Amino acid sequence: MTSVEIPYSIAAALPSLAVLDITNEVAHDVARSPFGDGIAYVSSGESALVRIAEREGGLFEDLECFLERLVPKETTERQRMLGFLLGPRTEQIPFSGGDLCLGRYQRILIFSFDESCRSDWTLTLLG
Repeated sequence: MTSVEIPYSIAAALPSLAVLDITNEVAHDVARSPFGDGIAYVSSGESALVRIAEREGGLFEDLECFLERLVPKETTERQRMLGFLLGPRTEQIPFSGGDLCLGRYQRILIFSFDESCRSDWTLTLLG
C-alpha cells in the first residue's frame, strides 16, 4: 500500500520536512480487519519515518527549528543524519475492538525529508 494509492491529508509542509497524517486510513483498515484485538505495524519508505504525535502546528515548527540547529540544511548527507537522529521507520500501535488505542489527540504521522510528500508506507496487522 502506498500513500499515492490511499488518500491522505497533508498535516504540514515545511522547508525541509513534509508531514502526512495517515491516521484515518490506518483506522479504517483496522476496523475492516478480521482481528478484534492486536497490533498494527506501520512502516515507511526509505526517505521517511513514522511517529505517533499530536498534530498541531507548534510541533512541526519546533521540530523544524530543532532539526535545523542539529543538522543545518547545507550539510552533506543531511537526510541520512536526520534519519539516524529520529530513529526507526516503524511504529507499533495496539488496537482493541477494531479501534486504534491512541490518545485523544494522537495521530499517526509520516515525516519525510523531501518535499514530494509521496512516501510509501505499509500496514501489517497482527491479531
